[in-house]
Amino acid sequence: MVSSSISVVPEPDAGAALATLVSAFIDDPLARWMYADLGQYRTHFTRFVAALGGKSFGQRTAWRLGEFSAVALWLAPLVEPADELIRQVLTESIAPDRFPEMFSLVEQIDAAHPISAVWYLPWFGVEGPSQGAGLGGQLMGHCLRVVDAAHGTAYLETANPRNISFYERHGFKVTGEAQTATCPRLTFMLRPEREVPPR
Repeated sequence: MVSSSISVVPEPDAGAALATLVSAFIDDPLARWMYADLGQYRTHFTRFVAALGGKSFGQRTAWRLGEFSAVALWLAPLVEPADELIRQVLTESIAPDRFPEMFSLVEQIDAAHPISAVWYLPWFGVEGPSQGAGLGGQLMGHCLRVVDAAHGTAYLETANPRNISFYERHGFKVTGEAQTATCPRLTFMLRPEREVPPR
């Protein structure tokens, strides 16, 4: 496993971080349910990723591994996603016949989100060619050390069943699921606050 440096993604480099996530999610069940056509996926998914996780760049809670081989966009406690922008992007980019299911899913996501302040991970991914090399584990370990140092609870959703065991190895536990008639199942996962050993 090749070790790479981890650093905060500055706002001017947001485009490179988004490109990594678009590469990482190209086979994600929910992403491709939203944008089945590859051209539409490449065009619109970038906007969706930015709408949901874009505040992380200004808050300095976006991290990259090496030259953007892996990227994590976190929203710190009390930083809320840009709900109106998210709704606008979805309305403008997904097929109208998917609106009822998409917005039903959004309602389920909102209802499941913890009321207490959490570190929310809307996006975490390794670029396609680098997947399976252990890079995600390196980046996740760094991020969770930041969360633990802040005595935080972490929360995420994933639509890819293959990711569940990865997150469980990092202390997340399944707390629920959301699904509509045809869209893939979305799994909710929470990692409780952990005690940080004194130095």
